[in-house]
Amino acid sequence: MTSISFLDLNGLVTHLREKLKDKKYVLLFAYNGTGKTRLSMAFKDAGRREDRRDTLYFNAFTEDLFIWDNDLGNDAHRILRLNQDSRFFSGLQELEMENRIRPLLQRYADFDFKIDYTNWTINFTREIEVNGTLQMVEHIKVSRGEENIFIWCFFLAVAQLAIDEQEAYAWVKYLYIDDPISSLDDNNAIAVASHLAQLLFKQDNKIKVVISSHHALFFSVMWNELNRRGKDNPLQPYFLSFEKVTNRYILRYTDETPFFHHVALLKQLKEASDSGVLYTYHFNILRSILEKAASFHGFKNFSACIKQGKDDVDGILHTRMINVLSHGDYSLFEPVQMLDENKQYFKTILRDFMDNYRFNPELFLNETTVASQA
Repeated sequence: MTSISFLDLNGLVTHLREKLKDKKYVLLFAYNGTGKTRLSMAFKDAGRREDRRDTLYFNAFTEDLFIWDNDLGNDAHRILRLNQDSRFFSGLQELEMENRIRPLLQRYADFDFKIDYTNWTINFTREIEVNGTLQMVEHIKVSRGEENIFIWCFFLAVAQLAIDEQEAYAWVKYLYIDDPISSLDDNNAIAVASHLAQLLFKQDNKIKVVISSHHALFFSVMWNELNRRGKDNPLQPYFLSFEKVTNRYILRYTDETPFFHHVALLKQLKEASDSGVLYTYHFNILRSILEKAASFHGFKNFSACIKQGKDDVDGILHTRMINVLSHGDYSLFEPVQMLDENKQYFKTILRDFMDNYRFNPELFLNETTVASQA
């Protein structure tokens, strides 16, 4: 693994743009506080020439383009206002954005919406049951998580227009996506990453993409999806950090395997295993870890990292279990809990792996254990 240091974000931006001349995707992992959002804005600013620009971005500033008007006087006419001065909303009415956003939103949410193109507002609606009859309630206040996923779907619809080379977004040469899932749980993180990869690979488009995240699971799924689909142009992941002593940004190249998220993923799997709340998608995560561990130790197949028992010399049963249960589609609306028998298989495979490939046990202590040892 090699690394490069930069005095400021502008130097890092120049490096990333150079990389994108022969790479289609750049994937960055960085912890909160490193400067991911500032990096996304610096990347955007580097492409500005007077009134011209080249980057369509999603970050915390994108969310600020949507502002709630909660009708504090009457507490009845709650709407989300759009910043009509932003080029993000170019050609909003002509492009029939409702019809583009709605199929995306229906993957994640049970509410609907209407756009008022005259007043640049959005009215959220939801169908609820009142006295045994379904009624449509308007001007509802959606939760923060629902608001975030709506804005994310809005961005995906705009990104699709850019990928399709619609005239209103012909200026887009780069997509920069920073932490789209800050308030989503693990299952939603898998779905968002999977759906984003599907969008980016729908056709052979010319747009280059930068994705940055602090979320280990999202990063892992994103890396696997993009790498699996883009075999002709393999993705190289990076780990970005900021060194306070030297005030320099450090970009580490991780060759073929992301190295820094394994412990975080294992911690999540260990907690799920201990709680007994296990879903079939946990097999996807376990398989990813086994594959990376096998690669690191020089094995060709992940089965080499599965403990061989006396009654199953080649580890065939556990390998088959992972093969079968890790190939389901990513489910968001109906996450499927494992059968009790499969939970036992999962716990055994995970426990044996962690016993054979030693990690610092203190990293996997839960709060209750820590408190009892204090």
